[in-house]
Amino acid sequence: MRIARADHAGRVFWGMVDADASTILPFAGNFAEWAPALTRSFDKGALSFEAEAIPLSQVRLLAPIERTARVMIAGVNYTKHLVEFGVAPPSQPFAFLKAYRALIGPYDEIRFPPLTNELDHEVELVAVIGSESIDRDDPLAGVLGYTIGNDVSSRDLQRSGPKGVGMDLLAAKSQDATTPVGPWIVTRDEFPEGSPSLKMQLTVDGDVRQSASSGDMTWGVDELIRFIDARTSFDCGDILFTGSPEGVGQGTGKFLHEGEVVETTIEGIGSLRNVVGRRA
Repeated sequence: MRIARADHAGRVFWGMVDADASTILPFAGNFAEWAPALTRSFDKGALSFEAEAIPLSQVRLLAPIERTARVMIAGVNYTKHLVEFGVAPPSQPFAFLKAYRALIGPYDEIRFPPLTNELDHEVELVAVIGSESIDRDDPLAGVLGYTIGNDVSSRDLQRSGPKGVGMDLLAAKSQDATTPVGPWIVTRDEFPEGSPSLKMQLTVDGDVRQSASSGDMTWGVDELIRFIDARTSFDCGDILFTGSPEGVGQGTGKFLHEGEVVETTIEGIGSLRNVVGRRA
């Protein structure tokens, strides 16, 4: 099942996407009202619909997360990516928060922040929490499904933290309107059991910059959720970026520039397509 958040003539709603018919059927109620039951059963009977299907051509797809939910980011989760940063393998997962205002929809323009000269891309599998709480003995049971994220980062700002203090992840990762997410959530029942092993690719103007598999993660989605939930509890609607593989601009020297088209694709989910805007 594909579930999207959309705007139709100023009305924001969640709905079920029919990819073949290119339509979206609106749900009744907000995310917290229907997601827990759907996460437990993946039965369409847990859903109520409130209107006729709307052509996708008439809606704008939004990032599939409510404004009140949190955006969790797991970093340094791919071995070859660590090499690009010259970082030794950590002994445990590494995670932090991203501001909601950084998120944009799957086809929106990426804002080029005026403070950075090194705008970078990071394809990531994103897990969406659908349960009201996490069972740490079975963390994946709390996952409604998966979507795609491009964790666009300002690398020069990331390195600008005070000496001895560390990276400035707020400046690097939470610049307004920089992080595409979507185009929809594909429910967990459509994937094999366990942490997904999916082909991931990111291109810039057709040039392949990142190509890997989510199966190459150091820590699987279940391990990341268990680790983070022990420190700050997940809530229904929270999303988790699970880390990016090698091939980012920090390692290749190929950063993003105005007008470039960035396409981010994950097997079994779909693609994001975003143009890098003009630098303010």
